[in-house]
This record gives sequence, structure tokens and C-alpha cells, in this order.
Amino acid sequence: MAWRVLRKKGTSASFLNAFLSTHSKDATHVIYGSFGQILDSDVLPRVAANASVLSNNLTIRSFHASRNMLTWRRKREDAPGLKAPRKEKHVRRETRTQAPVETPYVPPRQKPSAKSFHDKTVEIFEGMTILELAKRTGASIGSLQEIMKNVGEKVDSEFDPISVDVAELVAMEVGVNARRLHSDEGAVLQPRAPVVTVMGHVDHGKTSLLDALRQTSVAAKEAGGITQHLGAFVVDMPSGASITFLDTPGHAAFSAMRARGAAVTDIVVLVVAADDGVMPQTLEAISHAKAANVPIVVAINKCDKPSADPQRVRIQLGSEGLPLEDLGGDVQVVEVSATSKIGLDKLEEALLLQAEMMDLKARIDGPAQAYVVEARVDRGKGPLATAIVKSGTLLCGQHIVVGAAWGRIRTIRDMVGRATESGQPAMPVEIEGLKGVPMAGDDVTVVGSEERARMLSAGRKKKLEKDRLHKASEMTTDIPDASEEVPKRVELPIIIKADVQGTVQAVTDAVRSMNNAQVFVNVIHVGVGPISESDIDLAEACGACIVGFNIRNPPTAITHAANQANIKICLHRVIYHLLEEIGKYIIDKAPGTFETKVAGEAEVLSIFELKGRSKSKGPDIKIAGCRVVDGRFIKSSTMRLLRSGEIVFEGSCASLKREQQDVEAVSKGNECGLVIQDCDDFQVGDIIQCLEQVNKKPKFVSTVGGAVRIEC
Repeated sequence: MAWRVLRKKGTSASFLNAFLSTHSKDATHVIYGSFGQILDSDVLPRVAANASVLSNNLTIRSFHASRNMLTWRRKREDAPGLKAPRKEKHVRRETRTQAPVETPYVPPRQKPSAKSFHDKTVEIFEGMTILELAKRTGASIGSLQEIMKNVGEKVDSEFDPISVDVAELVAMEVGVNARRLHSDEGAVLQPRAPVVTVMGHVDHGKTSLLDALRQTSVAAKEAGGITQHLGAFVVDMPSGASITFLDTPGHAAFSAMRARGAAVTDIVVLVVAADDGVMPQTLEAISHAKAANVPIVVAINKCDKPSADPQRVRIQLGSEGLPLEDLGGDVQVVEVSATSKIGLDKLEEALLLQAEMMDLKARIDGPAQAYVVEARVDRGKGPLATAIVKSGTLLCGQHIVVGAAWGRIRTIRDMVGRATESGQPAMPVEIEGLKGVPMAGDDVTVVGSEERARMLSAGRKKKLEKDRLHKASEMTTDIPDASEEVPKRVELPIIIKADVQGTVQAVTDAVRSMNNAQVFVNVIHVGVGPISESDIDLAEACGACIVGFNIRNPPTAITHAANQANIKICLHRVIYHLLEEIGKYIIDKAPGTFETKVAGEAEVLSIFELKGRSKSKGPDIKIAGCRVVDGRFIKSSTMRLLRSGEIVFEGSCASLKREQQDVEAVSKGNECGLVIQDCDDFQVGDIIQCLEQVNKKPKFVSTVGGAVRIEC
């Protein structure tokens, strides 16, 4: 039985002590009160000792327990056999009889991965803050400040202005493309000469028209009579005004050059031959001008020819959506003749009027903003870049970054070749002093120091490599299924060398356009300048063909090394001939596709049987006596037996004889004896076809405009 020991208020400790020593364990005595005073006396040891004697289930219920009492109870609960059962947690039972409703699966939220900024372009400008750059790039301010510390820039506050060079470096580290915005606020703007680009179809007289304007003869010096470079020069008009002209090639391979010319120009002169009309490159030039939002002036050339029809050209241009003045639009049309020098004054007047309407002005002071139209390597001067200054002044001694190349301007030359101290707006100049060959179309950026130029160049090279790897990963194709029949495709490695950067790009694009289902043209290396020993070594290692365009012949030692290594070198100065030879080379390397072709037909006239042959000669056979009515029969080909237009049997030729002589082929009109392997079902009047496997090679196709392709 459990003892309940409760002390009444006012009961002494001696009474409780006597009570515990005299009463037996089968009696129950209850004294109402509390244990508040007992725990502070010497009775506590007696209580604990007697509790073990009286009962193992002794429970002391205290309502106002002190610190010592709680400690004592904790020791009791830890003792074996004295632990009270704990109250179990109530578990609610399910009383539903229906099946639980399945909740829709919600996939776990994935962690935000690193964003791909390869296609994102942000605009940066001089004096922008880190906060503005963070908003444009989408990166955090802390990460941008960390990048600035790594590139050696001091970071005080997110509201402090930073230079446009630092902003570009930070943007490239983040992984976005940066486009510089040049502001002319507060600068003095002065009138400048217009930049005019002459565009049109090949052989429509663009260069001849420019020759007539500047009284020179460039067309006679061009290889094949067609322009293959993007030339820039300044023409002083009889009225005293000066105009900067850009001459673009008309061949289809130079589409990128025409796009660059339209991007840097103020006015486009569209040259159309009066006797030829609108052609593919004419339409392409119109699209380039519209894409660049550049006004067009139409010059209808060759109007002195008897077959000229300027009115037909106007109708064709109007049907292509060009609003001519004669048809109520705003596009001026001038009829000229380059050979007879007719209408040149009217063309000049139209260009100056268009420039006056545009009110062309530019700042003279401050760092220059220029645009590269061509780049090449000179044997004595090194890398050279032809650029047109858009605003500011380009000075000798300045550190510049052009694309991924950098350098310090050593010499500035005008288009005549004279050295000058500076380059003014709308002035084409040739820059000497670069450490590498830039790409045509790059911007010229003026920086304050060599260290900044090196850093910006390294950052751009790193960004270009990232973009190249990203593009290569996107171009990877899936592995085809093994069950599917994949056509055989060979790889043709090619090394391209040319005189200037623009033609390198043009030839590369034209060669890559010849990719087809049978041949993959892999341009493994491109370069500016003549063929070198390193090109021979690379071609020998990769089994490549070397294509040289408009460059001098390699030295005898290099030619001998190429012949020993069995390396093919294609050298040409005219783009037509180059693309034609490359096309033939690609066709030769193509594996082709095998097709079954009927080489001949014969009619069965009679049937002969050979019976009673010995075992050594084989079983009995049937011979079909035939006359070849079309084509020719070849013994090594497959024979097909037709009866009433349906195939009866198909097999190889076991024997072909003519006048009891074994022959390899029988031509049309001759009679022969024919035995088909394992076939003895001949009837008079049957038709036998000779089937031949023909390897069909791709076909080289060249359009009127010069575009080439390979058709399989």
C-alpha cells in the first residue's frame, strides 16, 4: 500500500519523526498540510530511509517543493524499480473509410543556377556608378566590388563614378557583352564631311564610278577587274566640299564587308547598271542599308550604253519597296556614266544635299572613337588597321585597344600614305603600332595607360575564348541511333591565308557555306599574311589543304616542303577562281552515294539447255540467247529478269559469251549468250536488264551573283 505523508500546518518535525518510527506499513495516516518546512529539517534522511522499508511505491506529493526536494525526487526517479510510468502521447485514430485523396506531386524548388549571359548586352558609359552597372548586369553590388578589387581598382562607395574601361572589364568578368555609349554633352560640335559607301552588284561599275570622281584608275589594278577589298579614301569635289568614300566588293562572298560598310556610313550610294537591272547583291545592299537605317541615293550607271533602260531599273527598285522620288518617295535617283563621265555633278549635288539635310556634326576634342574597316600585316611595319574616325581626335602616342589587340600608336597615315599627327572625324587613317591583327569591324578604344590597355585586351581575349567555347558546345550534335543508317561524311580540314582581315573572313564564310551532307569543311586556322613554315607543319599534322588568297607565292623552300608532305596549296587572286577550285577539291574528296542504274537491256530470243554434264563441270544449265537492244551488258554486273514488266529473278551473271567466246561486255545491237546464277526460268520474249552501281558525286553550283554551294 502506498503511503501518503502530508504535514498539517503547525505540525512539528519531531512528531513526523515519531510517526514514521512507530506505525506499520499496512496502516494509512493522512495529515493535511504541506511539506514546505520538512525539507529544511533533519527529518529528510529518516523519510528516505523509512520509505525504502515501508514500501517501494511510496509517493510524496508536494505542492510547494523547494530546490532540495526537487533534487531528491530526481534521484528517486533514477533509482531502479522506482520510476513512475510516464503518460503516453495520445494518438488520434483515423475513422475515415474512404481512400485518401492523392495530392499532386510538387517538385522541389531548384536552386537558382548561374545565368548564361552570353547573349546579353549592356550599355556602359563614362562615369557610371557600380549601382547602375549592377542594375544593368543583374549581378550583386558586392560581387562587382570584389571584381574591381581583383583588377586593382580602388572601391570606396557604390555611388562613386568609374571609368568606362573599368566598367567594361567588370562586365566581361560577369559574363555579359558591353557596348560603349559615347556622349557629346558639353562638347563643341563642328560640321564634318559625310561618309558615303558605294554598294551594288558585282560588275555594275562601282569602282569605275569612284575612279571617275577622283580621276584615278583603281579598277584596272584590281585582280580580275572586281574589287576584293573594302577601300576608303577622301575625294575633294569641284565645289570645294570633301566626301569620304568607302568602296565595297559586289561579290556574294563579301557580304560581311558590305554590312560593315553600311554600319559605319552616313549615306549609301546604290549603283545599278542600266543594262542589267536589279540583281541579288543589289537587293542585299538595300537590306543592309535599311538594317543600318541609312539613307540611300540611287546611281543608275552605264546610261550611255545602247541597251540601257533606266526606266526599267526605276520600276524594279520601286517594286522592291524603295520609295524613289520619281514615284513620290524621298530616295534621289541620278543617271550617270562612269566611262563617259556623265551626271557626276548631279551625283555630287545629290550627296551634298542629303548630307546638308542630315546636319552631320561631330566633336573634335577628347578621345577618339573610330571604327576598323580593314586590317592587314605588312612585312616591315607589322599589323596595320584601316579605320575611320567617327568623333574626337586620334593622336600619335596614345594607347589603344582594338578588339582583343592593343598597342601604342606609332604612326598615323592618311589614305595617300603620308604620315600625320592626328586623325579628324570622317577621316580614314591607317594605324601602325598594334601588337596583333584586329578583326575588321572592331572599335578603336583610347585608354589612359599601357597597363589599362593590357588589362582590357586580356579581358577581351578571355571573353572571346568563353564565347567560342560556348558556341562550340551549342554546335555539338546528338549521337545518332545505331539502328539508323547514317550517311558517310568525311572531314576536310582547310587553312586559309589572305592579304587582309576582311578577305580572310569573306573566304572563310564562302568556304564554310560549301558544307554538305557528305563533306564537312573544317577551317582549322585562318591568318593574315603569306604562307609560313608553321602553316606547313600544321597542315601536315592535320592533313589539311592550304588556301591562299591574294598573297604572294611562297618561297621555294616552303613549296618544296609542301610537295614532300603531299600538301595541296591553292593560290588565287580572283575570288571566282578560288571558290571554283575549292569546290572541285571538295567534290573529289566526297565519298558520293551509290545508286543502282540500268546500264543496258536485252531481249531473250531463244533458250538453250546443257544436259548430262559431268560432276566436275556442274549441273545442267539454261542459256538465254539475247540481243542487246539498249546500252551495254557487263559480266561483272547484276542481272534482272523481267516478264510482263514484273521482276522474276535477280542475280549475278555466271557467264557471258559472244560467238562462243567469253567476253566482259557486249554493246548495243549485238547478240550474246547469257547465264544467270541459279536461274533456269527463261522464256522467249523476256527482258533482261544489266544493273550497275554508280557512285554519284555532289555537284558544284555557282549563281549569277557569285554565291556557291554544293548540292548532293
